[in-house]
Amino acid sequence: MKNYANLLKTRGVARIISAQLTARLPSGMISLAYLLHLEKIFDSYGLAGLVLAATSLGQALAGPLTSRWMGRWAMRPVISLTIAVSLVSMGAIAFIPMPFMAYIGVGLLGGLATPPIQPAVRTIYPTMVNSKQLTPLFSLDASAQEIIWIAGPVMTTFIATQISTTWAIAVAGVFLVGGGLWFLSCRELGTVTIPPSRNKLGVVLAKPPVLLATVVGFLLIGAAAAVEVGVVSVFGHDGAKAGFVLAIWAIGSIIGGLALGGVPISPWALATRMAAVFVGIALAGIFLDFWWIAGALLIAGAGIAPALAVMFAIVSASVKFSDTAEAYGWMGSGQLIGAALGSAIAGFAIDGFGSVGGFIAASIFALVGFLVATIFRSAHPDLRGRDAAPIPDTEPVTTLNIQP
Repeated sequence: MKNYANLLKTRGVARIISAQLTARLPSGMISLAYLLHLEKIFDSYGLAGLVLAATSLGQALAGPLTSRWMGRWAMRPVISLTIAVSLVSMGAIAFIPMPFMAYIGVGLLGGLATPPIQPAVRTIYPTMVNSKQLTPLFSLDASAQEIIWIAGPVMTTFIATQISTTWAIAVAGVFLVGGGLWFLSCRELGTVTIPPSRNKLGVVLAKPPVLLATVVGFLLIGAAAAVEVGVVSVFGHDGAKAGFVLAIWAIGSIIGGLALGGVPISPWALATRMAAVFVGIALAGIFLDFWWIAGALLIAGAGIAPALAVMFAIVSASVKFSDTAEAYGWMGSGQLIGAALGSAIAGFAIDGFGSVGGFIAASIFALVGFLVATIFRSAHPDLRGRDAAPIPDTEPVTTLNIQP
């Protein structure tokens, strides 16, 4: 814990972590808010899941592009524009009655305009701390972002059940604007410049660690999205139990992330963490009881932040600094496609098989994630004894010492 305390004392670290968490809090609110709002309108988790899928598809398509735009036009203009368009989309879904296909279109537009805050902050981190502190910083960040999944679901469930689903979406919009402005005010956004990548779009995916992190991230977040839909289906709209279960799940992730943040990253690191996620989710679907699900998801959660921290580290250590934003953009896209498919598949599974269908879908996602991380562990760099700093864009210059 002393290492984390020292990190937070580093100039700007505590502020930028707090600002980006606030700006990204809607990520923990909007999926659940949309699900509750649209299920109420259409009386179908499957249709609500399709709108979520359209939103996530838009996010996935935009991720690598907006990340590269930050290298061309700087961070602040790109983030400001996307915040504005996202806010319009959220307002339309919350306040304007529309046909189903219109919701699909507006959700897709909002997804395309998702602010690239996560790639921005992951690119900034290596410039704020020394190379030995970078892996612990990724672990701290991965654990801290679970606050999004604690406060977000609890707040959304409370507002949606006690006031209205419309206001649950509106509050997410308030955090988007307030947190976004706070993040934009951080000094680092004006002092850190992302060099334009010399490679064509998508070339960075040829790096095996980037591809591994993208695929496993897709499966991990697919499992998480399916669990979220399953939990909401079990406990319904009439209480805060769904929010509390998701909060307990996130607490497990925080504990796991902080506990494993200083553990050296071996080629088996990602597989072992995915194993914990799979076991916990599989157990959760056995008995649809509040305490049983909460306890099982506490186990599953203990693997989530550590798995994300490992993925952040192996990507950072494998690419040049100019390619970090795009690499994290692809990784984010993989996660968002996973969220899209996880929500949609779980929604249809619940419509067909009841609430347990959501947990079955989540278990399959997590199992495949574990298998991919195990079978393709040769793509996983061994970071024991080395740091996770990105590769410099400039090679060392060799000088000749010519004697007169």
